[in-house]
Amino acid sequence: MRLLDRILGMFCLDLGIDLGTANTLVAVQGRGVVICEPSVVAVKRGTKQVLMDGNAVGDQAKIMLGKNPGNIDVVRPMKDGVIADLEITEAMLRYFIRKANGRRGMFRPRLVIAVPSGLNEVEKGAVTNSAMNSGAREVFLIAQPMAAAIGAGLPVADPIGSMIVDIGGGTTEVAVISLAGIVASESVRVAGDELNHAIIKYLKSQYSVVVGENTAELVKCQIGCALPLADEAKMTIRGRDLRTGMPRSIEVTSTEALEALRPSVQTIVNSIKMVLERTQPELAADLIERGIVMAGGTSQLHGLCELVAQETGLPVRMAQDPMTCVARGCAALLDNLDALSQILETGTEQ
Repeated sequence: MRLLDRILGMFCLDLGIDLGTANTLVAVQGRGVVICEPSVVAVKRGTKQVLMDGNAVGDQAKIMLGKNPGNIDVVRPMKDGVIADLEITEAMLRYFIRKANGRRGMFRPRLVIAVPSGLNEVEKGAVTNSAMNSGAREVFLIAQPMAAAIGAGLPVADPIGSMIVDIGGGTTEVAVISLAGIVASESVRVAGDELNHAIIKYLKSQYSVVVGENTAELVKCQIGCALPLADEAKMTIRGRDLRTGMPRSIEVTSTEALEALRPSVQTIVNSIKMVLERTQPELAADLIERGIVMAGGTSQLHGLCELVAQETGLPVRMAQDPMTCVARGCAALLDNLDALSQILETGTEQ
């Protein structure tokens, strides 16, 4: 079997996949991240038929979100890190695998897929089934915080404590890792999407204006914050006035964004504290010196690192290129899948 894998490896690319709620990233062995696109698919309404001959996926589908006519559904098949629609997830994976493999598409690749640490066996089986049905030869699963820690360059195999906080679109994964294992962890379904919804809810209650997810995400990225900014920022957004039904422009400040995001951000901070409370004393001592590493796209929220440092009393730093940490960690594992079997789970179809 190993000889066969080596022969097949000459003709196809093994892939590492961060199958995220908001974005899917694909990394290729030796080349790094080659795809980073939204986890969005456009289908014909009432069917599972993907538009544009199966290519209305990712960036092509995201531009339709909130602007689609009645005969098109724009679907996000992942919810809170879990597959919500099996068939559409398979179509999405098939597209990304085909795009990453290029001319080698006739050969089935091996995949390392990162999944939330809180997934049960049924949910893991759904991921494996989707990947196998999408064209994989073999599927390995890895917990997202472990993949993020590897991608961030942490010494996960050493007998010292390393703490990673990976905040994506659907879940926040917090873990303390030592000797290639997760010692203490917490997975909460509060992350980037929840922050977007908090902004939508705030604007609806304060201004009676409804905005879409894309607009809420712009507010979060441009003026969203976990601590007050030194200089208050403002931006003008457009939505629909609930009272008149007409389009309306309003000005939103960073102070208002802070107020909208505060409850969700506090949930994330509390999950970090819970993991620290469950960490063994010797490993906790390591963290005083080594601190906490933040990864994931949502970890880049203004002031979040500083807030975590204030709340925990530990040094906090951002991983290099935090959004791609998980995918890069998956790709790093492709170099020696056999030797790293203790970290990985071999996917089996359910």
